[in-house]
Amino acid sequence: MVKNMVEIKKIPTYIEDFDAGLEGGIPEGHVVLVSGTPGTMKSTISYNILYHNAMKNKVPSLYITLEQSRESILAHMANMGMPIDPVKDILQIVDLGFLRKYLSTLEDNKTAWIDIFKMYAKNLKDTLDYKLLVLDSLPALEILAKFKDRRTELFDFFEWLRDLKITTFIISESTGAANQTRDEDFLSDGIIVVKKEQIGNAVVRMIIIDKMRCTNHDTNWKMLMVKKGGFQIAPVIAQ
Repeated sequence: MVKNMVEIKKIPTYIEDFDAGLEGGIPEGHVVLVSGTPGTMKSTISYNILYHNAMKNKVPSLYITLEQSRESILAHMANMGMPIDPVKDILQIVDLGFLRKYLSTLEDNKTAWIDIFKMYAKNLKDTLDYKLLVLDSLPALEILAKFKDRRTELFDFFEWLRDLKITTFIISESTGAANQTRDEDFLSDGIIVVKKEQIGNAVVRMIIIDKMRCTNHDTNWKMLMVKKGGFQIAPVIAQ
């Protein structure tokens, strides 16, 4: 008999049939990478998690975009069957791309961009008390922050996110190269990978839980299919 087991709260992804492979969802408090090549719907998958947790569980959530405009995200997600109106008081989408423009107007600015980002995100935490965060994206953050010691500064940033007592999803680009490892892969608590693959004459999206601390998880690739208002998975069809 196992004693002194700590019950871990889970954040469901609300991707149909996916949470069973995570023992119910993402462990609360994790920093999770949503990684893949362009066109694999990483942003939509991440938004889906926030949207359905806001809709079904009233979980306050924040989506920070550093590249795509807020208007563009809202239009795309509405087209995917996830309009903002039903959750507009619970799920906030903030475009922080303006910070770059603002800093460029300041003469002799000595404040690091990452410090301003942290201050803004912390103020939003104090105001909104969000429990879930999506950061879109890590490559954009790196360009703006101009990391000099990448691994150390990423470590500090991930620890800062954990100190906020939130569950974070960071959108990350990958080249698709086999055996590719990056600093963020070691520093994160979990990695969800999405890719495109040709099966017969069709190109399909595939998803896998590559890493997830504190939970037993499925380690097999699954087909990822879009449905109105979200996603579902299915076993891979043999070629």
